[in-house]
Amino acid sequence: MLDERLSKMTDEIRDPPPARETAKEAGALLLAVGGLAAAFGAASCCAIPGLLGGLGLSSAWLTGIAIFTAPHRIALVAAAVISLVGAGAVLAWYRRALACAPDRACGKSAVTSLVIGFVSLGVVLTIAGYFFA
Repeated sequence: MLDERLSKMTDEIRDPPPARETAKEAGALLLAVGGLAAAFGAASCCAIPGLLGGLGLSSAWLTGIAIFTAPHRIALVAAAVISLVGAGAVLAWYRRALACAPDRACGKSAVTSLVIGFVSLGVVLTIAGYFFA
């Protein structure tokens, strides 16, 4: 009887409720989007126009964004780094919690792939925004 109760309690602890899983996914996604937006702002003054010009595309539409974000470039780079690291940490912690849950299919969800893509693009833009200013 006691073993059965302990086993049930352990399973309840390892299986997070669905609402909590969704909140972790949403948190990682929001951090990734925030980091991507900050990285885009940091890279909009120099790196993105240079890249677009190298590809033969116009970057005149970035002028308004660049005028606003250029004085705050270092703060935007710092915000991007914090947000992207936070998104990666939440995602890694969330994936590890799923891997530990017994009798559970731990495939990648669409949100996980989206977060990984946003974090990857954000890291590239953050590095470009820092070095090409």
